[in-house]
Amino acid sequence: MPVKCGIAKETGKKTTFGGEMIMYKVKVFVTLKESVVDPQGSAATKALQKIEFPEVKDVRIGKFIELTVEKTEKNIEETVHEMCRNLLVNTVIEDYRFEIEEVGAQ
Repeated sequence: MPVKCGIAKETGKKTTFGGEMIMYKVKVFVTLKESVVDPQGSAATKALQKIEFPEVKDVRIGKFIELTVEKTEKNIEETVHEMCRNLLVNTVIEDYRFEIEEVGAQ
């Protein structure tokens, strides 16, 4: 039976972790900063109130991103922060948080 493996970016060498590649499931939650007007959220608030949900006082619309990432020698939290800052999130107007779960090979 072949051993599952991946490439560690820093070294370029194939690496295995206990004979099976370890993966991370990363859930990224992106929301507009409180100071940013949310026109989609305002429209949803008005629409919900109009269809007889008067208890809804505010809606904020955001994004949910799910990543599956191979384990490497890099720190996973730093890697996810870098992904968010460089591509996934507009940090001028958006905030983010994430959850990391270690899972077996996929």
